Amino acid sequence: MTDITRRAARLLERAQSGHARAVLAEAERVLAAYPGDIADGPACMHFVRAIALANLGDPQAPLPALELMARAAEREGSPGWLACALATRAAHHLRRNDAYELDDVLHDLVTAEIVAVGETEPIAAVNARVAVAIGYFELRLYERVGPQYDAAYEMSPPGSGNRAMWLFNQAEMHLFWALELYQVGQVADAESHTAQAEEYAVRAAQAADGPDAAAWRDYAMLAAACAKADRHDPAGAAVAIAQALAALEARGVSPTALAYSRPFQAVALCRSGREAEALAVMERAVTELPPDAGWLIVSATHRTRAVLLAARGSQDAAVGLAYGDTLAAALWRQRLRTLQTVAAMKSLELLRMQHEQAARAAALDALTGVANRGAFDRAVRQAQSRPSDLVTVLLVDTDKFKQINDTAGHAAGDAALRAIAAALSEQLRPEDLLARFGGDEFAALLPGAGVAAAVAVAERMVAAVRDIPGCPATVSVGVATGHAADLPAALRRADEAMYRVKRRGGDGVESVAGQAMRAA
Repeated sequence: MTDITRRAARLLERAQSGHARAVLAEAERVLAAYPGDIADGPACMHFVRAIALANLGDPQAPLPALELMARAAEREGSPGWLACALATRAAHHLRRNDAYELDDVLHDLVTAEIVAVGETEPIAAVNARVAVAIGYFELRLYERVGPQYDAAYEMSPPGSGNRAMWLFNQAEMHLFWALELYQVGQVADAESHTAQAEEYAVRAAQAADGPDAAAWRDYAMLAAACAKADRHDPAGAAVAIAQALAALEARGVSPTALAYSRPFQAVALCRSGREAEALAVMERAVTELPPDAGWLIVSATHRTRAVLLAARGSQDAAVGLAYGDTLAAALWRQRLRTLQTVAAMKSLELLRMQHEQAARAAALDALTGVANRGAFDRAVRQAQSRPSDLVTVLLVDTDKFKQINDTAGHAAGDAALRAIAAALSEQLRPEDLLARFGGDEFAALLPGAGVAAAVAVAERMVAAVRDIPGCPATVSVGVATGHAADLPAALRRADEAMYRVKRRGGDGVESVAGQAMRAA
């Protein structure tokens, strides 16, 4: 774990506990300090910036930051930060309700969920799981949210503030689940989820630690109080909700983060015999609904008010309630269909990735990890489909390899071959191909490379193998250049040139050009 990822983890925690503006300023200072452009900064700090922007309530600003983060994660080869970028981008598109296709959102989330499993760096791994959880939460796919938060909790070290955060998120998720279940008439299931919410909230309050422990304790106490509203001690729940809300409002927590609690507060007041106060709470809640509260909280707020009005004999409220519950049932069925779609997409994506891995494995030499002879032959055939293209081939044979096997054993020989393959690969361009022909012989295909460039590559290969620590082997390299249509002949010429080097003692390069190239 690097210093920059530790710093990012601390900033992420602060950004979500009421300090988003200060965190944004610090993240931008860190990114600006990198040479070149802000885009050259680390993915983890781009993520901090995106989360801080999101917590400041600007629905547009996080998306460009997430695009920079995705590019940085790919540059760094970090599956965890890439998963964070994909999943967080999906969540923001869902919140904005923009033209981004649902299939694209689901693909981002499914890909992020799969990719996240491959991350080994702890901070990136934890944040990847949390980002996936948040994305699924935006789709109300609660069944897929819980396992992600559980994984994040297990990955977070004891004593870190993050553990309380993930437990609180679980509590909040179960409360949202309960709100939706109430709207579709599944009361027993709703009460089961408020009970689970209380368990998670109590654990979150106990786990709160670090500089922001008091803030996370207040969040947890609000969730625990809400969870008791529809079950035991509604009078105590009403008092506890009011106290927790006052504490969090004094901390400057945004109304959006607290809006979910109002329906629970009204239920607690109503069940305590304080119907007028419950209605007053919901009248105010409807008036003050934040524009970014999310449709579930908006509908739960209006529904709770309608239930209270209908109980007072309002026919209009009763009609509106029946209509709203019909819509809620339709949306619940849509949620279940989306849940099935995600499961199918994940299965298909895993199958596709497995096929790709199998195809890659079939094209690789098991010992050295470079391409095998079959992959090289396919590349030759593909090159020949463009017969006028310039192509150079290198044939590389290992000198003194038998000596290594005879004196140090076959395990040492295998280790030497792996080291030689790595040294050869490092001298090539991304578009070049290195393959193991078998035994201690390798071949390279360099599309578009002329004689001088190919000889320079071959000479670097010779020097790189010579410099492998503790390895007595050297290599002899034959180089032949020609048009793609002439590739089989070029391979023969390269083979002949390589053997002439070996007869001179090896550890060198010889090049030949094709007939057409010499005429030119």
